[in-house]
Amino acid sequence: MKEDRIPMIQIDNTIISMDCLSEKFCCDLDSCKGICCVEGDAGAPVELEEVAALEEALPVVWPWLSASAQSVIDRQGVVYTDEDGDLVTSIVHGKDCVFTCYDDRGYCYCALEKAYREGKSHFYKPLSCHLYPIRLKTIGDTICLNYHRWSVCRMAVLKGCSLNLPVYRFLKVPLIRRFGEAWYAELEAAVEELKKEGYFEMN
Repeated sequence: MKEDRIPMIQIDNTIISMDCLSEKFCCDLDSCKGICCVEGDAGAPVELEEVAALEEALPVVWPWLSASAQSVIDRQGVVYTDEDGDLVTSIVHGKDCVFTCYDDRGYCYCALEKAYREGKSHFYKPLSCHLYPIRLKTIGDTICLNYHRWSVCRMAVLKGCSLNLPVYRFLKVPLIRRFGEAWYAELEAAVEELKKEGYFEMN
């Protein structure tokens, strides 16, 4: 095992933390009940170009939103700037994302994703949500991909370990959404090369 000797790899203008390749993860909705849509002290990070997509999807998802969420959106819109100066989705009572809904089991789900899956919207959900547990950080022209550890996702880690599913494979679709097929193919090739060189063991 040589993992400590190579903490990250670079592809084009992206730097990928080794944790994104070696750590295991797989969402376990039956265990967490979608709590990631509720926990936290701010909304989900949103790219400026995503705001228009959120507003376009709003009429479709509006009937599914709580009265409290509708009130927040009426007052401040679908996004706001948090204490760190980041653009994030608006939240209700300092917790729930305004796009959070609940089913009859009490599970949280994303109204945006529901609309997309039902063919009523072209916008899936904010990229930051789709990419979780990877967080993106831009430094100059470089985009850093880091694995974010969160206690509410401990069952997702256990499920990922049981399936031997690395974070980057669990997030193949959103990674391709953000960086493209060619980038992801290069990432897979880099991982295979690292395995041959014995930096870490992965299937």
